[in-house]
Amino acid sequence: MLSSPEAHDRMYNNRALVPDFADHLNHWAVSSRQARDTSTCLTDLSYGDGPNETLDIFPAKAEKAPVMVFIHGGYWRALDKSDHSFVAPPFTQEGLCVVVPNYALCPAVNIPTIVMQMVKALAWVKRYIAQWGGDPESIHVVGHSAGGHLAAMMMACQWSLHEPDLPDHLIRSALCISGLFELDSIRQSPMLQADLRLDEDQVMRCSPAWMPPPVHGTCWSVVGGLESEAFIRHHRLIQTAWGLQRVPVCEVLPGLHHFNVLTSLTDPSSRLHQMALSLMKGT
Repeated sequence: MLSSPEAHDRMYNNRALVPDFADHLNHWAVSSRQARDTSTCLTDLSYGDGPNETLDIFPAKAEKAPVMVFIHGGYWRALDKSDHSFVAPPFTQEGLCVVVPNYALCPAVNIPTIVMQMVKALAWVKRYIAQWGGDPESIHVVGHSAGGHLAAMMMACQWSLHEPDLPDHLIRSALCISGLFELDSIRQSPMLQADLRLDEDQVMRCSPAWMPPPVHGTCWSVVGGLESEAFIRHHRLIQTAWGLQRVPVCEVLPGLHHFNVLTSLTDPSSRLHQMALSLMKGT
């Protein structure tokens, strides 16, 4: 574990670790606008009545398509679904239906609230996605960074405890990209804690690595080889905690840092894109 607040900040400050981070964020934003302009999409559909409880759908071209729900990162305090529309076209072109939900951000809300928003979003997808060609029996969650944390939380969710009509096998698989799986070290970072305001109870309730392994589904974890020791530790932790049966794939991708690892997801020639297709299409 990291030893000082300064060390925690240093290991979690991805913008300092990647000096040209702004170029990557700009590329995502520009590519996302292009994706919405050139793709069939429905934007800002409500999955609830709370703040930011909307989602975008990029429909499948055929019925019974696997559903990819992409959850964005930003340390639970930044970014927006509109910054991540670029993720959708490479997967709709492969026959998937893609859903990109929004959520409220810290410090206006806390992380447990965001987790429950994602529960609501996934329940909405289960009930309604067939209208846009998605198969409600084949829902897969992909998340980057804080979104990787939320994807793991959805894997660990006991769905029938929230809504009796929901099956506990609601999610077939999760792909966690540079995910964060315990929140105690996050709480030790003054840079993050200023907005997240985590307490001990929230850390215990929202650390997937400290929760029982899921009973259903498969979780794959990947991380960029150029990421900080903290992110690589989180990556290995989830496989150790949940075991090989639930996390059979735990792969470090050479030459990638915290930002271009997500961009690589959208490159059809990349290892990560092919992994995602294999997981979601069962190939």
